[in-house]
Amino acid sequence: MLVKDQPKRIIDLLGYQLLRVSRRGLQDRCEEQDHSKYQEQVLHSGSVRQRHHRSKPNCCRLVLEGDFARLSHMTTLSRRQMIASCASAGIAAPFLSLGAPPKIKITSTRVVSLRPNHYHGWPTLTRRQNGELLLVCSGGRESHVCPFGQVELMRSQDNGQSWTFPRVLLDSPIDDRDAGILETAKGTLLTTTFTSNAYDEFYLKKGSHKNWPEQRRNQWLAAHNRVPAAARKKELGTWMIRSTDGGVTWSPRYDSLVNSPHGPVNLKDGRILYAGKNLWREKTWIGVCESNDDGQSWKRLAQIPTRKGDDPKDYHELHAVEKTNGNLIVHIRNHNPKNNRETLQTESKDGGKTWSEPHSIGVWGLPSHLLRLNDGRLLMSYGHRRKPYGNQARVSDDHGKSWSEPITISGDGIGHDLGYPTTVQLGDGSLVTVWYEKMAGSSLAVLRQAKWKLS
Repeated sequence: MLVKDQPKRIIDLLGYQLLRVSRRGLQDRCEEQDHSKYQEQVLHSGSVRQRHHRSKPNCCRLVLEGDFARLSHMTTLSRRQMIASCASAGIAAPFLSLGAPPKIKITSTRVVSLRPNHYHGWPTLTRRQNGELLLVCSGGRESHVCPFGQVELMRSQDNGQSWTFPRVLLDSPIDDRDAGILETAKGTLLTTTFTSNAYDEFYLKKGSHKNWPEQRRNQWLAAHNRVPAAARKKELGTWMIRSTDGGVTWSPRYDSLVNSPHGPVNLKDGRILYAGKNLWREKTWIGVCESNDDGQSWKRLAQIPTRKGDDPKDYHELHAVEKTNGNLIVHIRNHNPKNNRETLQTESKDGGKTWSEPHSIGVWGLPSHLLRLNDGRLLMSYGHRRKPYGNQARVSDDHGKSWSEPITISGDGIGHDLGYPTTVQLGDGSLVTVWYEKMAGSSLAVLRQAKWKLS
């Protein structure tokens, strides 16, 4: 804790921290911008866009010296001054936690997907009240962007030691992508997804398929032409299906108003809250929806404000958690220039009716999955799509006001096509995390699982 009567120690520690953060941030930007022609397709904004990155910045030394110089002239440092100094340096105050990350022990890491000839993406894991684990993903795929995606479900009765062969829950005439799942307080299962025609925009309309091998070209066109063009457009949406018998039978899909990769969350007052983004609509809306009838219907509850200077179109992939004190936190994947590819955080103290302006928490990584642990601490797990490629987690023991240094769940990835980790806590307190990853020697991403313990 920072105290006023230790100004020199504070300056030394904070100066080191800011210097380290600034260096890390600039190194990260350099790594991220190594490939001047690198392009990232943004699939979740309702249109296909490409971002072009320039070459490495050449101002690292000046920025680092500037941050340190700003601190070196300080003789006293109150908490308010600290926050102001952090803001002027472009660093979020909650990131200035000087404590070491919690210790963890990884007990096993392995591939759990069972269809080696297909690409798997964007999973969500949940633990039912009876202890069963359910895992959904976008499966049946050829690649990251293709017309073959379908929502698949796997089950484990032994805490992830073994998994059933996947069952297809949804297979629309276009691409079914990110899959989320939740068991409500009443035992109902809710599975979410969204449909996309990005494969058409990115490949077919550009004529890329004309240069492909005949078999691949014919397969794509056969999938694409399952319904006429007008029907394909009507297929675009944000969807939910519902099961009241443990996942044996499922309802037809219906509009969930918004989408986010890991779906909605339960609240202690019986409501179900879905933080997300509307897709395929003319006007972007970022906010939370609620259900008061066990997920059968949804209504908008509140819009999340846009940070000054941001474009809400560059907010993506939200996830919420309820703290032990009843307040709410939502994490947002951010693609705005400020804090680009960081996780932003917004809070609500009135059950989701109003929200604070999103702010940086100093975490580069996306998207974040939030979990309240049995002891009341919060856990965020997220993909780390730069070296070391993998998945990380952080813990908060003060209701999300600050987050620990990163915990490495996996760090042996070969590239950026990985992530979307989702974590559950078992009855013995240990944790299970599942993510997708394209591994060495294959173009087809798998589902990987880590079992670990947190101190």
